Amino acid sequence: MTSLGAASYNGPAVLGNLRDKLARTRDAFRGKLDDLFKSGRPRDEILEELAEVLIMADVGPATTDKILDALRQKSKKTDSADALSALLKDELVALLAKRPTRLAVDSVPAVVMVVGVNGGGKTTSVAKLASRLKSEGKKVMLVAADTFRAAAQEQLVLWGKKLHLPVVRGGYGADPSSVVFDALQSFKAQGLDVLIVDTAGRVHTNANLMAELEKIKRIIAREIPGAPQEILLVLDSMIGQNALFQAREFLKVSGITGIFLTKLDGTAKGGSALANVEELDLPIKLAGVGESEEDWLEFDPKSFVDSLFS
Repeated sequence: MTSLGAASYNGPAVLGNLRDKLARTRDAFRGKLDDLFKSGRPRDEILEELAEVLIMADVGPATTDKILDALRQKSKKTDSADALSALLKDELVALLAKRPTRLAVDSVPAVVMVVGVNGGGKTTSVAKLASRLKSEGKKVMLVAADTFRAAAQEQLVLWGKKLHLPVVRGGYGADPSSVVFDALQSFKAQGLDVLIVDTAGRVHTNANLMAELEKIKRIIAREIPGAPQEILLVLDSMIGQNALFQAREFLKVSGITGIFLTKLDGTAKGGSALANVEELDLPIKLAGVGESEEDWLEFDPKSFVDSLFS
């Protein structure tokens, strides 16, 4: 795990580590910005071409328009390329920091539901979060509530063994809500701190699936008042703008609190992070940057933007 507020456990400075992880997005983004801001062209021409740069980074048309509108207003009294670059950085940070990015699991017992389509890195994201919480001294239990995919349950069981954490699972095809209910009883009886629920994500447009997720949420709230404290939506950054279509379906599940953006190290579409925050009105709380349980970041808007420009 790497926190964006301090050096990583393995030693290197966080910003340098993040720069490496975002290399593909940064190379696609910064090179074009450097050429643009050093071109000596008038402000209006720079802003016009900036729109294309942002679109190519998968920021998305709606978010790009909002960024450019803000820059036009704030740069009326300057033609300085350096000033424009600084204003752009400030605008990107402000957009990403609109809502708190810190996980709300300090008060225990806490429950985290993890939702999203299959193939987006959901189960691995559960393991990464569990590893982080365990490293903080919290007593964690995992729930394999995706009873429709035996492979998903097996994967979580393997992660549980690797991390030395208990995993509650049901039989193939079992009622996911019943599995979660049983897990809640064990969780409370053992006096554990955080329960992380890996939910099904077979078809994000399936109304029955959304109803099942709502049912799980109600059971959790009934058994532990105030829970779930977090409902994290896992999005695959490699599919860029297409992730928004998936996300909008999951927003039908009430109470989603933030995004766990996965595979950020393997894409040049890191600009989609901006579109996700702006168009879904959700903060990015965590970012996956590799396959191991330590390959993730607590998302910090300023560090993210600095890494794109440095």
